[in-house]
Amino acid sequence: MTATQDAAAPTAEIGRDRRRKEDQRLITGRTRWTDNISLPGMLHLAMVRSPFAHARIKSIDTTAANNMTNVVDVFTGKDFGEELGVCINAWPITPDQVAPTHSPLPADRVAFAGEIVAVVVARTAAEARDAAELVDVEYEELPAALDLKEAAADSVLAHPDLGTNKSALWVFDSKEAGTGGDVEEAIAKARTDGIVIEREYRQQRLIPAFMEPRSVVVDPTGEQYTMWSATQIPHILRFALAATTGVPESKIRVIAPDVGGGFGGKLQATPEEWIAWAVGRRINKPVKYTETRSESLLSAHHGRDQWQKLTLSAEKDGTVTGFKVELLADLGAYVAIVGGGVPVLGAFMFNAIYKFPAYHFACQTVLTNKTWTDAYRGAGRPEATYGVERMMDELAAAVGMDPLAIREKNWIKHEEFPFTTVAGLQYDSGNYEAATARAKEMFGYDELRAEQKQRRESNDPVQLGIGISTFTEMCGLAPSRVLGSLDYGAGGWEHASVRMLATGKVEVVTGSSAHGQGHETAWSQIVADRLGVAFEDVEVLHGDTQVSHRGLDTYGSRSLVVGGEALVKAADKVVEKAKPIAAHLMEASVDDIEFKAGRFSVRGTDQGMAIGEVALATFAAHNLPDGVEPSLDSDATYDPVNFSFPHGTHLCAMEVDTETGGLKMRKYVACDDIGNIINPLIVSGQVHGGLVQGIAQALWEEAVYDDSGTLVSGSFVDYLLPTAADTISFDIDHTTSPSTTNSLGTKGVGEAGTIASTPAVVNAIIDAVRQFGVDDILMPCTPERVWRAINSGDAGGATPTEESAEPHFVEGARNQDEGETGEHQ
Repeated sequence: MTATQDAAAPTAEIGRDRRRKEDQRLITGRTRWTDNISLPGMLHLAMVRSPFAHARIKSIDTTAANNMTNVVDVFTGKDFGEELGVCINAWPITPDQVAPTHSPLPADRVAFAGEIVAVVVARTAAEARDAAELVDVEYEELPAALDLKEAAADSVLAHPDLGTNKSALWVFDSKEAGTGGDVEEAIAKARTDGIVIEREYRQQRLIPAFMEPRSVVVDPTGEQYTMWSATQIPHILRFALAATTGVPESKIRVIAPDVGGGFGGKLQATPEEWIAWAVGRRINKPVKYTETRSESLLSAHHGRDQWQKLTLSAEKDGTVTGFKVELLADLGAYVAIVGGGVPVLGAFMFNAIYKFPAYHFACQTVLTNKTWTDAYRGAGRPEATYGVERMMDELAAAVGMDPLAIREKNWIKHEEFPFTTVAGLQYDSGNYEAATARAKEMFGYDELRAEQKQRRESNDPVQLGIGISTFTEMCGLAPSRVLGSLDYGAGGWEHASVRMLATGKVEVVTGSSAHGQGHETAWSQIVADRLGVAFEDVEVLHGDTQVSHRGLDTYGSRSLVVGGEALVKAADKVVEKAKPIAAHLMEASVDDIEFKAGRFSVRGTDQGMAIGEVALATFAAHNLPDGVEPSLDSDATYDPVNFSFPHGTHLCAMEVDTETGGLKMRKYVACDDIGNIINPLIVSGQVHGGLVQGIAQALWEEAVYDDSGTLVSGSFVDYLLPTAADTISFDIDHTTSPSTTNSLGTKGVGEAGTIASTPAVVNAIIDAVRQFGVDDILMPCTPERVWRAINSGDAGGATPTEESAEPHFVEGARNQDEGETGEHQ
């Protein structure tokens, strides 16, 4: 082998702004959404949905629909039986969890408005929809459980056969767990010689309004059943189909092509997927279903929907001593794939960045006759952050301290990391002081406080409020052993493959599937740096269970910190496999081979060769060491040892017109610490998008049902999604505390903006009007609610004012171990 002259080292990709590879095809339409797929002989489906929240199906007459031109057939639940399968619940959070069987196409009773009762098969989508309107269903309307508190009291049963609406009671107590003291003792002591703050907050129901409505195509005509779906979870969907329909997993291929957003809303195995599967199998033809936007808002799963009863105890100087959390969480009509466990994720985050000596968490999940709930961006963590950050502001007001000062008094100091929290998690790294200092500098905190003081003293009708959210979150959903201890039905590992092609190009196969996060770009940057190849020479493949045969998909900000680490390990294996081949080709000892910037070299000489040259020689296999296989391709499966814990400080300035309730965002600053950053441009996009979703919960979005269980916010006329014109330019920056639990030092970012922004905005609004006796306003904080709160002191409708409105709040949870039961007063 002749010596080759070393080329200049390539520019480092990690930490570099890179425009996303995917965007060129996405924004020009040269891509393949599920609804773009058209197969020979394909038929189209339309769903017939119940207008009632709770009703018995007395009869279904399909005659008129079947007589329509180009209608192939109409099916009801009675036509399928066990062949249809059931929608799975993968997270039974307690052994005694009460959960109704969830048939994708019920035959006898509907449990929410929008539930499917029949499916029409026709030659075009328009003809299928027209025929669906002719299906005549006779219903016997039943009483519906709609109000969460009343449902928790079993006033009306969502599923009469179950005998209760209470699904599961999940409790964590720091004294029992050995992670802290007795919260009841802490509260009792504070009532005597300290401070006790008690509040009740409402997390309204939200709808994950993704850009692309859900769509599914099923082709049963080949050797395998192939399903294309606009889903976040192709691997999990494949497993669910095999587990519930009796078809071997090897005979099922699921493809998630380009997917237009998810936010948790496509983290589901949906009734529509099951129905399309069953219809395709029955008629042995390809079928397609694409929902309308109205159907999406009505029946794609919803998020949030909690009542939070919170009690915080502290010493008179503001040092926290205990925190007690009691939740009612609305599951809707069914326990969704991970819906039962979503509020439990908050159990580990209500303590946030603070050193609570004692902590108690109890969550009662409740069934109602509304659309089922499941993960929505942040999944349990935004709800927890909202609760604790609102309470810290209330504590500051009670003590008479600046809200930032009360936080600093109680947060974990940077020199105390790693820190084991009262909830039992070990935070590996962080620096809340640095993030807060940078946020204050960007915000002009002292100047805005001075302006606020001046406006108050002059009785300005437009008051200024400053909102704070110093947050952390647990993300990178893993490790598997922890998930197993929580009775989660899957692991937390992720898989990746790196294929070295003969031409020196690289194919990357990842088990995490993107739906807008920029994986193809960030993964290319990681591999380019790890193997020393050009960014442009890396191709990323994902979302197809036949190409990516192992994976656990994308949710919970896990793609980079879990999937990215699997990728690193696979790339490192490629280098190790290439070393003996390079040594053989350069007639050197493998112990003398070094690898740097894409080149193998012999220590102490000028001999070297690029990894692409080794790949070509391996492909040819003319001159390999004895016993070495002619392949550099490598796989790796990574199971983390811990979650990752990004954090940050978000500051918001809101102007409130006290005469009209009108709101105007003056300034928003976010300083996040997400560890090492792979692509700052992608991170900025993730933060901006997350901020808007969290701000939208504070100001605009709410899924509203009327007294009969009809969703009255079932279109974008009534469900208020913000546009760019409704927001301002955000000021964002980052501090860096690398994670110590993965080699890249990364932490999750996809949910950070959503988690932090909601309490920052609401705290700002309350800060502006607290002098009027207002300490809470029901979200979304509309001008009407703000005006009512200022003028009537009823918190804009946020808190029950009548004795009859008191909930049966987490029955038995107050002193569960002492056998006490009954209502909490």
